[in-house]
Amino acid sequence: MSKFDLKMPKMGESITEGTIINWLVNEGDSFEEGDILLEVATDKVDNEVPAPAAGTLKKTLFKAKDVVPVGEIIALLEVSEGAQSKKETVIPSKAKESHQEKTKVTKPKPISSPSSSTSYSVSNSNTFFSPLIQKIAKEHHIGFEELARIPATGTEGRLRKSDVFAYIEDGRPYKFAQPFQQDPTAYRIPQLNLDKGTGKIIKMDRMRQMIADHMVYSKHTSPHVTAYVEADLTDMVNWRNANKEAFQKKYNEKLTFTPLFVEAVVKAIKDFPNINASVDGENIIVKEHINIGMATALPSGNLIVPVVKNADQKDLKSLAENVNELATKARDNKLAADDIKGSTFTISNVGTFGSVMGTPIINQPEVAILALGIIKKRAEVIETDKGDDIAIRSMMYLSLSFDHRVVDGYLGGSFLRRVADYLEKFDLKRKI
Repeated sequence: MSKFDLKMPKMGESITEGTIINWLVNEGDSFEEGDILLEVATDKVDNEVPAPAAGTLKKTLFKAKDVVPVGEIIALLEVSEGAQSKKETVIPSKAKESHQEKTKVTKPKPISSPSSSTSYSVSNSNTFFSPLIQKIAKEHHIGFEELARIPATGTEGRLRKSDVFAYIEDGRPYKFAQPFQQDPTAYRIPQLNLDKGTGKIIKMDRMRQMIADHMVYSKHTSPHVTAYVEADLTDMVNWRNANKEAFQKKYNEKLTFTPLFVEAVVKAIKDFPNINASVDGENIIVKEHINIGMATALPSGNLIVPVVKNADQKDLKSLAENVNELATKARDNKLAADDIKGSTFTISNVGTFGSVMGTPIINQPEVAILALGIIKKRAEVIETDKGDDIAIRSMMYLSLSFDHRVVDGYLGGSFLRRVADYLEKFDLKRKI
C-alpha cells in the first residue's frame, strides 16, 4: 500500500473551485477502484469523484459544503501499489457519461421489474435534483415524476447520476407508473440560519399547524395570480338596509351581506363553470355541484371553511339560514366534519376585519378563491342623464386569486368582472 493525496479535480477550463456536496466513503472505510468517493458541485455541473485504485480513506481534510480550490488536497488515501499517485485527476465538465465510463461506477441495488398491478410511490424522499441529474433526465426524456421513483443511493436520499444510468440500463421500469399522490406536507424546507429574535414563545396548536401546512402546500402547488376589480354596491346596500328588519321578522333570520355575495358568486359560476374545478394530475375536474366555502374565524383566531352545499339550488332565505347556522356553529366550536367538507369554490370576506382588499391563498384542491373587501362610502364620479356628477357611493374591492396552471387571465378576469356586475346590478324592487 502507498500513500495518495486526493486533490480537488479540474472540472473544466474555466472552473477554479468546487463545492463538496458530500462524502460517500467515511474515514477508515475501504473502497475498490472506480468507487465514488465524493460528489462535487460547480456553478455549471455536479460530478462524482472516483477512486483511482483500491484502498482505504485515511483522512478527509474538508467536509460537506466546503468550497475548495482546484488542485487542493482534500483527502489522504492509502491505495494499492501502482496507482497513478502523481497524475492529476481531471474530470470532464460534460455531464453525459459513455457506457464504458458508466461501468466503472458502483451500481445501486437492482430495480425489480414491476408487474401490471404494482403501484409505485416516491422512492427518494429528497425531491431536489441537481443540474447534472436534470440534464441527464432531459437527454433521456425522463420527467420529474419518474425521477422521483428512482431509488437513490446518495447521502440524505440524494439521487446520483449512477442511480439514473442504472435505472435506464434496467429498462426504466417506472416509466409508465401512475402518478403518485404526494403528501401535502412533503414540501422541501430550506435550512437557513435566520435570526428569529427573542420573545414569548407560543406553540402552534394542532389546527394552526394544519393551516400552515395547507397554506404552504397551496403556494407550493399552484402558481397564484391575483386579479382585482372595484364594484359599486350602493343599490345592494340600500336594498339590504331597507329590508333587513322585514326579512328577520318574516323568516326569523338575520340578513347579512354574505348570502347576497354567495348568490352573486353562484350566478357567475354558472356563466363560467370552469372556475368551479380542481386539478388531478393532467386532468381538470369541472365540478357538477356548486358548494361555496366561506372562510370563517374561530374564537381561537384560527380560520376554518364551512361549506354551503348545493348553493345553486337555494333561494335567498335558504342561503341566509345556511350561512347563519354555519357561522353560529363556528363561533360555538360546534362545526361537524360534514360542515367543512366538499367545497368547490371559496370566498373570504376580508372586509369583516376592516381590510380594503386581500390576496387570498387558494383553498386546495380548488382553482380559485375570491376575497371581498370592506364596503366603504366615498365620493365617485357617476354618469347621469344630465352628464357626469359626483355622488356618495358604497364601493368595494374584489380580488380573485387563481391557479394559473388551469385558469388563464381571460377566465379569471371575466369571472371576477361578472361577480362584480351581478353585485352592481342589484334589483332595488326585489321582494323578500
